[in-house]
Amino acid sequence: MSGEKPPVEICKGVNGLDKVVLREVRGSSAEVYLYGGHVTSWRNDHGEELLFLSTKAIFKPPKAIRGGIPICFPQFGSHGNLDQHGFARNRFWSIDATPPPFPTVSTNKAFTDLIFKPSEEDLKIWPHSYEFRLRITLGPGGDLMLTSRIRNIDTKPFSFTFAYHTYLSVSDISEVRIEGLETLDYLDNLKAKERFTEQGDAITFETEVDKIYLGTPTKIAIIDHEKKRTFVLRKDGLPDAVVWNPWEKAKSIADLGDDEYKHMLCVEPAAVEKAITLKPGEEWKGRLELSAVPSSYRSGQLDPQRVLQG
Repeated sequence: MSGEKPPVEICKGVNGLDKVVLREVRGSSAEVYLYGGHVTSWRNDHGEELLFLSTKAIFKPPKAIRGGIPICFPQFGSHGNLDQHGFARNRFWSIDATPPPFPTVSTNKAFTDLIFKPSEEDLKIWPHSYEFRLRITLGPGGDLMLTSRIRNIDTKPFSFTFAYHTYLSVSDISEVRIEGLETLDYLDNLKAKERFTEQGDAITFETEVDKIYLGTPTKIAIIDHEKKRTFVLRKDGLPDAVVWNPWEKAKSIADLGDDEYKHMLCVEPAAVEKAITLKPGEEWKGRLELSAVPSSYRSGQLDPQRVLQG
């Protein structure tokens, strides 16, 4: 059909920055900017945006894009000597013309392979040689998958921390809850990274939150009551999960609207508490899979076990 759009299209985005658009036959889509290897949009087959992107996002290097899924590498947050969240999200990535073979059973056509290698300038601030390959796939059911492969091509080992800094779009933060992190230990970034144990039943929001949950399950559910939508986040190779909402602090973030905190929630698969160490020639793989499903209700409550075990 002549009117059909291709599953993968490279075109210009905001401020003339190159982006890759992925489209699935049933209508879902994703957009990835080569600047930062940054997913900025993920829409379901009804065209509804599932990721949060700030209305004040600055698509202008060297500023990172506020929203979507920034990649934090080789450092998460202030866990090291580099600038906040490292520098992979502030660099231009390339289309990977010769990606390594990928074990896949799907006949998926909506995917792109990106690669990031350190420049001379990068090596001055973090003197380690590596290849960072990123595959972004839109699955047949509209699921979004990000697979990172980081290979040490240096002569000495190096260590790094990492996160997919995922901004989810929610109807109202006070109507959202997270299931799968109950009873776990976490480091509270608002209390000098002090360690606590999560109480209670599910995590809900009524004030600023910035926590690193440790030893988290491979599946986490984020339930949006108002939208009757549940995000299911699956992850591999990433033992931690960061949960962040700035609340009133949004007013002090220049590229975030004062009230936009109400419509965003960051749940970020991460490796923070224990850095990943690669010897020369070794490769690490970290994977994120996001799906959005209608919530099943029982007296106004989702049955969390069905989502987490299903």
